[in-house]
Amino acid sequence: MIASARRIALLGAPLVAALALSACGGGRGELVVDEAVGVKALRDPCPRVGVPDYTGDVTLFTAPGRTDSGAIDVEAAITNVRSQCTDGDKLYSVASFDVLARRTDTRGARRVELPYFSTVVRGGNIVVAKRLGKVVLDFADGQARASAKAEAGAYVEKSEASLPEDIVKRISRKRRAGDEDAAVDPLSQPEVKAALARANFELLVGFQLTDDQLQYNVRR
Repeated sequence: MIASARRIALLGAPLVAALALSACGGGRGELVVDEAVGVKALRDPCPRVGVPDYTGDVTLFTAPGRTDSGAIDVEAAITNVRSQCTDGDKLYSVASFDVLARRTDTRGARRVELPYFSTVVRGGNIVVAKRLGKVVLDFADGQARASAKAEAGAYVEKSEASLPEDIVKRISRKRRAGDEDAAVDPLSQPEVKAALARANFELLVGFQLTDDQLQYNVRR
C-alpha cells in the first residue's frame, strides 16, 4: 500500500473530518496578539493548503463492482504537499504536490490519467471556487511504480482575507489587571470569531473521486 499524505485535524472546520495543512511562508502576518504569558501569535492572511480527508488516495480496480484486494489495478496517493504564496492586492496561493502510484500488472508500458480538484474554501465550509485538472502517470515496461508532479493555484482578495481594523484593535488591545475584561479572551468573543472565520481561506487539493471510490476510501 502507498503511504498517503499525513493529515492534521483543523479545529472548527466542518468541511471534512480532517485536513493536511501547510501554512504559507514569508512574514506577511497582520496581527500580533500579546497574551498574559507573553506568547505572540502571528496571523498570515495567505490561504492554507491541505488535502481533505478521504481524497488523498485513489484505487482503480480491474473489474466493475469488485473492491477486493485481488482486483486492485492501480493505487495512487497525493503526498509532499507544499505551498507558496505571493503577496499583493490579491494573494496568489499555489499548492504543489507529488503523486505516487503503484500498479499490479507490470507488463508493458502504460499511461494512467487521474483527475484531481482544487477548491477555495472560506470560513471552513463555503466553497467559493473549484477547478479540475489531470495528473499523468507513465509506467515503464516491467515497472510497478510511477510518480508525477502537479500543482493548483488560486487568487484571493487580500482585503477579504484580512481582519477589519476594529477587530484587530479589539484583539491586540493591551489589558491590565483590574480591567473589567482583563480575564476575557478576545478570541472567544462571537464578533471576533465570526471575523476570523470570514477571513479564513483554504486551498484544498485532492483526487476527483467517484462515489464508489470515495466510499471505498471511507470504509478501509
